[in-house]
Amino acid sequence: ALLISFSMNAQQKSETQKFWETLQKHCGKSFEGEIIEAPANDQFRRKKLVMHVKSCGKNKIRIPFFVGDDKSRTWVLTYKNGKITLKHDHRKENGKPDKVTQYGGTSTNGGLHNIQFFPADEFTSELIPYASMNVWWITVDEKAFTYNLRRIGTDRVFSVSFDLSETVENPESPWGWKD
Repeated sequence: ALLISFSMNAQQKSETQKFWETLQKHCGKSFEGEIIEAPANDQFRRKKLVMHVKSCGKNKIRIPFFVGDDKSRTWVLTYKNGKITLKHDHRKENGKPDKVTQYGGTSTNGGLHNIQFFPADEFTSELIPYASMNVWWITVDEKAFTYNLRRIGTDRVFSVSFDLSETVENPESPWGWKD
């Protein structure tokens, strides 16, 4: 009986796998979002916010995040060795990488099926010293996807929530995107 119990457990999906599969269900779809929490003068306020789960590979999901007419941001999630890495790909209008790009972090544990945390990595600390205390997290379930940032030790908090129950028209490709 012990052997049977072990083999059943071995086939159960990890929390990370469940999170990843939930994200992949939304591939090809776009959703409108709203600011949940941000500084009063935040540049994202009063602009249309759209995320497009544009590209889903086995181990990489790319989610362009549009802020009004600004098509410079893509969240890149990579699944490797049971962990997820979040990187921020920032592009200029001509498609070339911004000076501040590819920052983010890797989950330190399996998280939960509906939430993953990404503390700032070494690359981020070197690129943006003040962001070395950043922690990003993403939540996802049937109803909503939220992208969140907290800078530990400061008042800096940013949170945007996207309604997954209602798709919107897919936007044009982000800057620098190769279809």
